[in-house]
Amino acid sequence: MARPRGFDEETAVHRATDVFWRKGFHATSTRDLGEALELNPSSLYRTFGDKRRLFLRTLDHYRATESSDGCQRFRNANPTMDGLTDAVAAVALGSDAQAPDPAGCFVVNTAAEMGGTDPDIARRTETAFDLTRAGLADLLTRMRDSGEIPVEADPHKLTDLLFTLILGWRLRARAGHAPRDIRSSIEHAIGLLG
Repeated sequence: MARPRGFDEETAVHRATDVFWRKGFHATSTRDLGEALELNPSSLYRTFGDKRRLFLRTLDHYRATESSDGCQRFRNANPTMDGLTDAVAAVALGSDAQAPDPAGCFVVNTAAEMGGTDPDIARRTETAFDLTRAGLADLLTRMRDSGEIPVEADPHKLTDLLFTLILGWRLRARAGHAPRDIRSSIEHAIGLLG
């Protein structure tokens, strides 16, 4: 299949993101990408260079959309325990938690699959993680300033703790654990802050 008429590169990156998100970098074949993007291999390579370069584009796309949305969710949350719980649950469970085969978080999946073996990929996953941490630190700082959590609480240390827990909850969501069980764990963990 040749490059279709009216081909939109951003739509193609979005579709490729879905493929890599579900299958991972190593399990995704050029054929998988060609079918999803409706491109033959030569058009795929001519447009994106190679699989790795396309993968980097998908990580950038995810950071600009999903990771940015997660950061904004924390920044928009009410600085209360309920607001924190709801925001953490939304980010930890993701939008597909009720799906029969939840995808989890693309960045968490990538970090688990690739680790630090590729500096460009590691840099992109950390940049996406930084967005989550920044939004969470903002919310926790507002909670401390409003007296919702103790004044001596360090928002940055709490951010590190909750971020680590969020990564674990995201993996549980990917593994198909019941959202109600994850939500219960989130509520218990946040209850310990009070």
